[in-house]
Amino acid sequence: MINIPNLEHLPAEILVGIANEHLRLNCRDRQSLFYDLDIPSTVLEQKLSDSGFEYDILANQYRSIK
Repeated sequence: MINIPNLEHLPAEILVGIANEHLRLNCRDRQSLFYDLDIPSTVLEQKLSDSGFEYDILANQYRSIK
């Protein structure tokens, strides 16, 4: 589990980088990412969605939809 205090307060551009690195190196899916980052799924999904990112299940990465 990662220990970054107030992870949900980071800019989405930084958060997506952290999330994608964890997905690439440590997590086989979003559920393990939420556990690894110790962040509620709704918080992460909403923050990234509001900034134009969505999860690509085939790539196991968040991608820009803009």
